[in-house]
Amino acid sequence: QSQLVESGGGLVQPGGSLRLSCTASRFTINYYAIGWFRQAPGKEREGVSCLKISDGSTYYADSVKGRFTIFDDTARNTVYLQMNNLKPEDTATYYCAADFIALASPVQEMCVMGDFSSWGQGTQVTVSE
Repeated sequence: QSQLVESGGGLVQPGGSLRLSCTASRFTINYYAIGWFRQAPGKEREGVSCLKISDGSTYYADSVKGRFTIFDDTARNTVYLQMNNLKPEDTATYYCAADFIALASPVQEMCVMGDFSSWGQGTQVTVSE
């Protein structure tokens, strides 16, 4: 059984917004990195955004900078991905991932490599007229 559960996907028009949620069970996220990844049919998986909970450091892919924001609510053991000004090219299945990260480790490399041990089941985001 997955320890991560995503929600919030759906169908939205271009320019619209969605907020994805990733809730962890069986562990607390405080010393973890939480990442959002996406994969469209026929394309490789892409690291969209990652958050290192302990110090709040973040990484964003160039394709989403200025449009997406990752943030956490540790009381709810949840990480969110706020997606604004959505474009058709954002259409994909979005996955949440988690792994322990050392205090001194940068989150960017972990996000780019996709080196996470726990993954959610995914939630579909479709941006279309």
